[in-house]
Amino acid sequence: MEQDKKLIGLVEKYENLIYETADHIFKHPETGYREWKTSAYMAEHFEALGYTLTMAGNIPGFYADLDTGRPGPKIAILGELDSLIVANHPDADPETSAVHACGHNAQCAVLLGVTAALKEPGALDGLCGSIRLMSVPAEELIELGFREELRKQGIIKYFGGKVEFISRGYFDGVDIAMMIHSGKLEEGKALSIGSGCNGCVTKNITFKGVSAHAGGSPQDGKNALYAATCGLNAVNAIRETFVDDEHIRFHPIITQAGLAVNAIPEIAKVESYVRGASYDSIYTYNKKVNQALAASAASIGCNVEIDDHPGYFPLNNDKNLAEIMTDAMEAVAGPDTVTGGPWGTGSTDMGDVSAIMPAIHPHASGSIGTGHGKDYYVADKKLGCLYPAECLVLTAARLLSDDAALAKKVIAEAKPYFKSKEEYLAAIDRLTMDKDAVIYNEDGTITLDFCK
Repeated sequence: MEQDKKLIGLVEKYENLIYETADHIFKHPETGYREWKTSAYMAEHFEALGYTLTMAGNIPGFYADLDTGRPGPKIAILGELDSLIVANHPDADPETSAVHACGHNAQCAVLLGVTAALKEPGALDGLCGSIRLMSVPAEELIELGFREELRKQGIIKYFGGKVEFISRGYFDGVDIAMMIHSGKLEEGKALSIGSGCNGCVTKNITFKGVSAHAGGSPQDGKNALYAATCGLNAVNAIRETFVDDEHIRFHPIITQAGLAVNAIPEIAKVESYVRGASYDSIYTYNKKVNQALAASAASIGCNVEIDDHPGYFPLNNDKNLAEIMTDAMEAVAGPDTVTGGPWGTGSTDMGDVSAIMPAIHPHASGSIGTGHGKDYYVADKKLGCLYPAECLVLTAARLLSDDAALAKKVIAEAKPYFKSKEEYLAAIDRLTMDKDAVIYNEDGTITLDFCK
């Protein structure tokens, strides 16, 4: 199509900017809710292109609207700002261990390429409605203790950046959302579109004991580390009760377990998620995990504070959007360059967006190594950065052309899990709990209190 060639050409005009952005952000990684330099870099380029920004303010990130001047649906195109922490990655920041081992630097480059191309004369010809371009923080669900401190300070309410953006109203008025994540380099393929992936609940777990001299009077202590060990073993003992199709995952790390070898640990801290393929499975299995943790603490006279918060809702990629984006990417990369994918057992807060509107979150080819690992890189920038930018521009054009006929079809046939933002927020708030899960009664009995 002549229009496709025109739009692809508009993105290609900014190929150098796209690659420079990917490289710059890769060299300056920042983890979630700390991406102030990354956000400023993106904002500077947006403003240089003539966009007016709505800044998130007390957290990094922003959005900008581009109106065609004709009424119609609003489409959001997203890019994520944050990095991971992978200390043994050769390019990890020597002070923070932060590194873009999941390719979000490429997402920023893609978003900037889309942003620049859509400002070109003629880019919006024949389109209606508007496009919201969103630079979003904190997709990687890490540093849970830090995020809990932000929550207690009233800076954020939710740990995930898109969840926080939803609660702040930044998705209000948006009808369709899309983005393209970095993915594995696969010969002859440019894009992988699966059906979706797991959601999760986040867990800050604090086992509480009593300190004593580890050698001289251990009988006077209650070992929080032992309680934590018992708790993790108890969860392992119930793993065979996790139904396979629900894709339940529990993967804890111990972040504190005593301060001196000659003192019984009084506090042991654990971070983890409970992941699952559906909201109901996450809610149900999280209670089973909490029961195991609480009973284990009680078994040796300790306590455990369970601090649960909404993580991410399961992602369900919209089937109509998948067809439209497949057509767009094949216009960019050629026929048979888009493949399907299995259900993913990771999690993303794009799932929360998909819970309230039709959304899509596929993976571009171009990366090598293990995601979140020491050898991960976006090796082929054409596949990992340029093609996704071109694909998103073509997808937006297909959705908003012909009086937005395809966008209206997507909206009419979509079946998001919730009917409104308010219903969604009420549901995820149901996962919030912060309490000591063991009650020692005066009569010597013990009550376990591990549900909200």
